[in-house]
Amino acid sequence: MSLTPSLFPKLIQALISNVDAHAEEVTALDQAIGDGDHVFNLQRGLQALCEHSEEIAQLDWVAAWQKIGMTVMAAVGGASGSLYATLFIALAKHGKDKVIDSVGFSDAFLHAVEAMKQRGKADVGEKTMLDVLVPVALALREEAIAGRPLVEILDRLCAVAADRVEATREMLATKGRASFLGERSKGHIDAGAKTAQLMIVATAEVLKNAASSPA
Repeated sequence: MSLTPSLFPKLIQALISNVDAHAEEVTALDQAIGDGDHVFNLQRGLQALCEHSEEIAQLDWVAAWQKIGMTVMAAVGGASGSLYATLFIALAKHGKDKVIDSVGFSDAFLHAVEAMKQRGKADVGEKTMLDVLVPVALALREEAIAGRPLVEILDRLCAVAADRVEATREMLATKGRASFLGERSKGHIDAGAKTAQLMIVATAEVLKNAASSPA
């Protein structure tokens, strides 16, 4: 079936539910090595998107991603706000004039994650959300080019995200407040990587349910 922005209200509710359900856990992670406000900022952004969800549902993908990016930019504080805004604005840029199937989306998403890397001046191995998003983007591209069914692709992405969020535990933080802790930043999962994983899982469940529903 065709997955369109009409799914956005369900998607945003799923993201809100999963982030809220793990809010205490993520806050504890963030307080251990960060500022402690990551979940609050993320929840504020998700609520802003919820308020625009019906409008976004009426758009095409490129316009929807642009709207999401601009809304996040206006609503979310902290580094995560600018990074997620960059992700969606870059998705819109690289998705323009493309067929938004699994291959087209994977290409645009890979470029969008690259834009996040440039914006944050960070890369894999520095204990950030990129430690989840980069491997997920690469796995998505690989699976899409191979022509895997959507459900298989989504299951692979969830597995990669779970593996890579756990890998942040023993990384040395080199960005943000956590970087000031040096070796003491080891032994803790990165909060931004954890919420990225939570949102990937929530998104995958909605897309799998939509794909399995009658057209």
